[in-house]
Amino acid sequence: MTTETTGTADEASLFGPKSQFSAFFDDPRWALAIIRATVLEAAHPQIGAALVDNSTFVAHPWRRLRNTFLSMRRMFGTDPAVREREAARLNRLHARMSGSDSRGRAYDAMDRATRAWVVATLFESAVTMCRLSGQPLDQDTMERMYAEYRAFLAALDGDAAELPEDLNDFWRYFDRVVENELENTEAARVILYRLFDHLPAPALLDSAPTLWAAGRAVAGPLLGAITVASLPEPYRRRAGLPEMPGAPTLMQGAYLAAGLARFLPEGWINAESIIEALSLSPDSDDPRARTVTALRARMKRASALLRLLTPQSGDTNPDPAPLAGTQENQRSAEEFFRRVLDQTGDGHLDWPDLAAMARELSTRLDLDEPEETRLYDAFAAWWRELQAALDTDGDGRVSAEEYATAVPCLAGPALIRVAEVLFDATDKDGNGSIDADEYRTLFRTAFHRDLTTTDGTYGQSAFVGDFLSFMAGRRTGTPYDPLLADA
Repeated sequence: MTTETTGTADEASLFGPKSQFSAFFDDPRWALAIIRATVLEAAHPQIGAALVDNSTFVAHPWRRLRNTFLSMRRMFGTDPAVREREAARLNRLHARMSGSDSRGRAYDAMDRATRAWVVATLFESAVTMCRLSGQPLDQDTMERMYAEYRAFLAALDGDAAELPEDLNDFWRYFDRVVENELENTEAARVILYRLFDHLPAPALLDSAPTLWAAGRAVAGPLLGAITVASLPEPYRRRAGLPEMPGAPTLMQGAYLAAGLARFLPEGWINAESIIEALSLSPDSDDPRARTVTALRARMKRASALLRLLTPQSGDTNPDPAPLAGTQENQRSAEEFFRRVLDQTGDGHLDWPDLAAMARELSTRLDLDEPEETRLYDAFAAWWRELQAALDTDGDGRVSAEEYATAVPCLAGPALIRVAEVLFDATDKDGNGSIDADEYRTLFRTAFHRDLTTTDGTYGQSAFVGDFLSFMAGRRTGTPYDPLLADA
């Protein structure tokens, strides 16, 4: 009894607001460290293959960032029940990801050694960020932080046996994986050379694409160069990654500058508030939306001024304006395919895209079994229906050309079933209608005026009709835009 109680107390002390991990949440250096860790994860063949096949980080990076941040908050919070529930959710999510890479090598997102590598990259990148910013961790702090990350792995896998118990052994393990197992994978190349250069604008800057493109053109290559320079030298050599002249100095300067944030008053930088502000939609009734709306208006004016000052810039994505001859609030088939259907951003529609939709909806609604499985099963049935109707060349996926040529009406029986299951999952109290709180859980905003009924609820018929209208009619300006279409 005494040993059990002591073990629980020791484990609890590794989580919560006093943990070293929590201290990094609002640290600007953590942004650089996370990018570095993600590249090291993607360089692992199994993780790289799983990312390429299943992840939405290319097409919907801001949504992925928000969900990852929320998950880490839950895992490192003080409530063990919340941690256990989140670990179970993550395990169900990863259990659905398996397959083979372009060389025929099998991957499984539940592989214990591979999951241990993900945790290892986070810990090592945190240590590296402190060293590069001129604030190296002392041995005791490093030991404690390593215990926190092993506890995190144990919460996922049941134990932390895949990571060495001793910190000195960890460094030998880390060097061995870098030297012998990491590769110049497609996923790592996408992060370094495509994601930064083509990063879509967050909701805050979506109305000012010119301004966003100008800033991205400068920041993208710099972030790529800083990340490459910060990677372990054996991996850079093995992967043949070119190092830009002056990149080590640039990297050191970036980490040192980010480290100066420690001199700011406590609470001035809040990562959660920043991420939420970036992802708030214009019509949200969140109290912060007024500030966001004002910022969007200023960004739009700045974007227009930038286009006037650089008329020959070759900008092929001007600020949005109504096109002559088009109906208001209508998307083209191409845009609908790219922004809604192709969730993974690989140019094709297949099961991972629909699984990503189910995953996002399950995350929004914080579903448990069996509701989560019912939603995945409904999307799987819809995929079979789409594949039968649209996959004309029989390659197991639907291309943008196949979709555009068929110009299908997607509102078949399987999609109707998706809408019905989604309604049931949103209707938490099972009373046959969605009230204001349930609606906000899914859409993170209040009822639109045109949806509000006399009793202040949203019935199944109206919900299913609006969902089908969005998915089949390609309407914009609906609550489903920030749910399934936004980056």
